[in-house]
Amino acid sequence: MEHKRLKLYAYLDARDHQRTYLAIMRLFTSTLLADLSAGEVAGALAGQEREGRVEQGESRIENVINRLKQLVEWGNLVQGRREVVAASIAEFQHGSVRYQVSKLAVRVQRDVDELLRVPEGAREVSRELLPAIERGLNELGGSLSVALLNEGDKTKELLAERVTTLFLQHAELAATVRDFYAYLGQVVTRNHLAPDEIAGFRNLLVEYIQRVVEDVLKFTPPIAEALAGLTKARSELLRLLSTDLGAKVERARGRTPEDWQELTDWFVDRPGRPSQVTALREATARAIGSLLASVKRATSGGGLLPGRRAELLKLAGWFDNATREEAHEIYASAFGLYSSRHLSPAPEHDSDNERTPWRDGPVCDVTVSVRTRGDRGARGRPSRILDDPMTEQSLLAEAREADEIRARHVAELTKAAGNLENTTLTHGALEVFCELLTLAMAQRDSPQDSGSASDPVRGLKLEIAHGTTTQIRSAAGTLTLHDATVALKQ
Repeated sequence: MEHKRLKLYAYLDARDHQRTYLAIMRLFTSTLLADLSAGEVAGALAGQEREGRVEQGESRIENVINRLKQLVEWGNLVQGRREVVAASIAEFQHGSVRYQVSKLAVRVQRDVDELLRVPEGAREVSRELLPAIERGLNELGGSLSVALLNEGDKTKELLAERVTTLFLQHAELAATVRDFYAYLGQVVTRNHLAPDEIAGFRNLLVEYIQRVVEDVLKFTPPIAEALAGLTKARSELLRLLSTDLGAKVERARGRTPEDWQELTDWFVDRPGRPSQVTALREATARAIGSLLASVKRATSGGGLLPGRRAELLKLAGWFDNATREEAHEIYASAFGLYSSRHLSPAPEHDSDNERTPWRDGPVCDVTVSVRTRGDRGARGRPSRILDDPMTEQSLLAEAREADEIRARHVAELTKAAGNLENTTLTHGALEVFCELLTLAMAQRDSPQDSGSASDPVRGLKLEIAHGTTTQIRSAAGTLTLHDATVALKQ
C-alpha cells in the first residue's frame, strides 16, 4: 500500500515530460469534479504550449493520450466513460474515455503548489493562536456540559464547531512552529555567515524567538489544565461527535482518541516522551548556541587565510547573469574544466544523465577548506609513527607493576576464601572483590538466581546465591549484602 501511494509522486520527478505532467495535474485539480477527455486536455495544453510552458508537440492528441495513460498507471488519474455523439470512431474513442483525478492525487498536487509558493525566508509563528486555543478549550468544556444535559442537534453542532475550530487552530500553530524551526536549523548550522546575516539572525533569536518561547510557556499551563479537565469526559465527547459514515471515511480532526492524545502530547510531557513544548525550548537553546559559535568563528580571526565566501558569491552572480555560452566559458576559466568527448555511450546514472544540463544537475557541496581558504589539497594524510624506546619501556614497567599489585590482591582474597566474613580486606583487595561481584550479579535476572565470575588470569572464582545477609569488612568500611551468600573458590 505504501509503495502504491508513493508512486503518486512519480510525475514530479519523471525523467521526461515533467512539465507536461505537472500542467495536466494542475488542470485536473483547478476545478471541482473535473471530468475531462483527452481532446479537452489537448486543447488546454495548446495554449500553454504557445506560451512556452510545455514543450513543443506535447499538445498533440497522441502524446496527450500517452501522458494520461501514464498518470493512470501511477494512480493519479482514474478512467471513466460517457456517452457522446461522435462523427468518427477516432472522435468517439477520444471523447468517450473520460479522466478524473483521484483523492490522494489532489492532495499531492495541492501540497506541490503550496510548496512552490513558499518563500525562502522564515515563516512567522502564529503566536496569537495560543490564547485562542486556551479560550476554545474552556468554551468546549461549557458546550460539552450543555450537550450532555440536552443532546439536541443544535448543541451537537455547536460542540462539533468548537472541536473543529480548536484542532484547526492547533494544526496551524504546530505547522508554523515546525516550519520556523526548520528554517532556523538550516541557517544557524552554516559554517560561515556574513556580518549582516549574523546581525539579522541575532535579532531573530534574541527578540523574536524569546517572544515565541515566552508565549508558549505562558499559555502551556492553562492549556494543559484544560486538557486534563476534559480527559474524564472525553469518551462522552467522542460519543456525541460520532456519525454513521462508515469505517473507511476520513473523519475530521478531533473525532478519535488518537487526535486528542496527539493534542495533549504537544503541550504535556509524559514519562519517556517529552512534549513539543519541551522540544521547542531545547531547540531554542541549541539555536542560540549555534549562533554564538558562528559569531565566534566570524570574529576570532584565527583562520590562516580570509574566507572566500565573497568570491564564491561573486562567481555565482556571474553565472546567474551570463548567457549559456558565457556560462560555459566562466565555468572552464574558474575551475579549469572543459567539455569532455564521449568515445563510447555514457553509462546509466541513478539521478543524472548525459542529456541533463549541468545547471539542472545535482548540487555539488563545496568543502570547508575550499569555501574558507580556497585550498583544494587532500586532507587526512596519516602522520609518521615515531619509535620511542624510553616511553615503551616506561609503559611496560607500569604494566608489570600493576600486574604484581593485582596478583597480591588476588592472593589476599584466595587466602581469605575460607573465612571471608572474619577477615578485614585491604582497599585493593576490596576493589578486586567488588569487580568480581559486579560481574556475577550482572548474570542474575532476579534475587533468587545465582551468578559467578572469575579472574581470567589467576582463576579466582566468586559465586553469589540467594541466602542470608553477608558482611565483608575492609579498611574502608563494611560492605553489607542483603539476601545474598558469597563464596570465593580457587
